[in-house]
Amino acid sequence: MKRNEQVRIFSNLERDTSVTGLLQSYVDRAAGQRPDSTAVVLGSERWSYRDVAAFSNRLARTLQAAGCGRGDRVAFVLPKCPRTIAAIIGILKAGGAYIPIDPASPATRANAILQSAEPKLILTAGGGSHFLTGISPATTLDISNLPEFSSDEVEETCEPEDMAYIMYTSGSTGVPKGVVITHANVTAFIEWAVRYFELSADDRLSGHPPLHFDLSVFDVFATFAAGAELHLPPGEINFSAQSATGFIRSSRLSQWFSVPSLMTYLAKFDAIAFGDFPDLKRVLWCGEALPAPVLRHWMERLPHVRFTNLYGPTETTIASSHYTVERIPLPTDEIPIGRPCPGETLLVLNEQLRPVPPGQIGDLFIGGCGLSRGYWRDPAKTEAAFLLHTDESNSNQRIYKTGDLAKMDPSGLTYFVGRKDSQIKSRGYRIELGEIEAALNAIEELKESAVVTICSDGFDNNLICCAYCPTTTTLAPMEIRSRLRSSLPVYMVPSRWKQFETLPRNANGKIDRACLKQQFQNGV
Repeated sequence: MKRNEQVRIFSNLERDTSVTGLLQSYVDRAAGQRPDSTAVVLGSERWSYRDVAAFSNRLARTLQAAGCGRGDRVAFVLPKCPRTIAAIIGILKAGGAYIPIDPASPATRANAILQSAEPKLILTAGGGSHFLTGISPATTLDISNLPEFSSDEVEETCEPEDMAYIMYTSGSTGVPKGVVITHANVTAFIEWAVRYFELSADDRLSGHPPLHFDLSVFDVFATFAAGAELHLPPGEINFSAQSATGFIRSSRLSQWFSVPSLMTYLAKFDAIAFGDFPDLKRVLWCGEALPAPVLRHWMERLPHVRFTNLYGPTETTIASSHYTVERIPLPTDEIPIGRPCPGETLLVLNEQLRPVPPGQIGDLFIGGCGLSRGYWRDPAKTEAAFLLHTDESNSNQRIYKTGDLAKMDPSGLTYFVGRKDSQIKSRGYRIELGEIEAALNAIEELKESAVVTICSDGFDNNLICCAYCPTTTTLAPMEIRSRLRSSLPVYMVPSRWKQFETLPRNANGKIDRACLKQQFQNGV
């Protein structure tokens, strides 16, 4: 298909009045205009838009027959596959909100989520809910064997301001917090993203993040909004550089949304050839800071690809800011989180909630169309995190306290500095752990590293600990310390070290810092 034909098809899809501001309408639009085009791929399994629409319609009717309606929650414990993606659409078509639960999640966490959400039904496939205790069999539905309901289009029963999903994130008390996101929250971002990233029906996007991680929402619905193909990676992609790069090549991905840890992993193993991935047009990342040396590695090898940094917590829907890198960065460069997406606001404020001068560090707040209603059935946590802010013109807006530190340059470009809880004091000095990690990332012999602190009764108050994965067995802590002293003051150099083959990761693919702290604390 020629490029002008792609643009014409997408333009026609944009003007289709069947798009209602509801996420499921993207599938129905594509199924109506290009029913036999591929929608979702996992290995040799391919589902067309006709397949996704038909299955989701049958599931929606099944859910409605079971008593599900507008505003009801439907949880699922399902592997990431085409049928599960279609099940998400079916939940939305029934008027419900979906709640993804990691099939590998500990039983205690899964049950904590279920007790909080009180879903009307739990979707499983082939007994996937074996670890769920205290759940009545009548509340589960095996989607591998649906009743023979009609697959015709389902009449809409919800509105854009209704819940689309509740995504549970880790809470500081150990109890997961349910973030409520509406259709309108998501479509505001998706409509912008499809335009900005120039997505068309000819694109092939990756679906790398797990479905209980909100970056997956972009993968699924940006793909369907463009009438494109969503390619789900094999499970081993996080453990094998060869598998990850092979997936990008064999799927002929044109857009790849990754977590920085995987990009770092591939760079450190030098798994990307010069001019690799000829079909790839753009790489996006979000969720953690990407070290400049890693981005430099990617950009040098893939000069035909554009690279975009997205930033935003779950509470503000997928991402709230963006920055497309225009030149290969120096190893010491800071990569901005950029400027607000349309309809969003980034504010860097002091403790009195007043703007800090350009270049100074403050607390990062976000306002605008992506802002969550708050935490499910937790008004106290909602009130603490979502504030009413009066700006200098006496206008009021609701803003979310991210817990991140940031600074803004005179042009309005915003830079992530680190987590507020990663700012410590040691020996009377205020220290940003992110600055130490940036210095570690500049050491080529390190595949990856992370810095955490543990409490001390001694003079240091906080002991700085470094977990690291070297590319060579000859790289000892003493050598790393010596390198760091050339760029960091002595009081910022870690005092405890632990070598790993690979750093522990949580369910979202991020470095599990809590696990690292526990290991250092216990002397493991």
